[in-house]
Amino acid sequence: MVTAAVRDLTCAHRQGFIETLEGLTPEQWEEPSLCSQWRVVDVAAHLAWAPVLGVGAGAAAMVRHGFSMNRMIARSAVEWSERGHDVILAQLRDNALTGATPIGMPPVAALADAVVHGLDVRRPLGLPGHVPVESLAPLAGFVLGTPWPMNVVVGGSARRRVAGVRLVATDTDWTCGSGPDVLAPAEALLLLLYGRPVAADDLTGPGAPVLRARL
Repeated sequence: MVTAAVRDLTCAHRQGFIETLEGLTPEQWEEPSLCSQWRVVDVAAHLAWAPVLGVGAGAAAMVRHGFSMNRMIARSAVEWSERGHDVILAQLRDNALTGATPIGMPPVAALADAVVHGLDVRRPLGLPGHVPVESLAPLAGFVLGTPWPMNVVVGGSARRRVAGVRLVATDTDWTCGSGPDVLAPAEALLLLLYGRPVAADDLTGPGAPVLRARL
């Protein structure tokens, strides 16, 4: 997918996420997300400031959190969340307008954040969320191609998680891997690839028992 299309999809998902947040109650902002260490407000804060974190501020945060990338990301989001809902929403709107992307990362990384973190918020709250099927290929390619140690920030090793099976999307023309087939909708496949919980019933086909054993 060309960069322009990725940026258009990212903008659309960012706008949709903002609309979701604008409709939440104060209690829903405090609900747990699919990210084990984060509430909804922490996910929103991460999406607000991670794309605009400068080199200097990022280096200082790494030092402050013992040079652990995961710890820095997790704790920084909680710290940023204390700035409040209105400030978070204002920064999210600015990111959607400017197309801000995390420093040193390709545009598809911003799309991954927008799509996957949107699911992190909507699914626990029981809110509808649409994953356009055209986003599956670039997002799968990104997470499967991200090497260690950078893959620790995108849910771990997706390649190891799906080794030995062939993923087959049931709602778009997309397959990946080799081995017995595992069939699932694009949304479930993205959750699986990015290390999120997936309902066992979402996975069907002869290879499904292999992946269910890894959930």
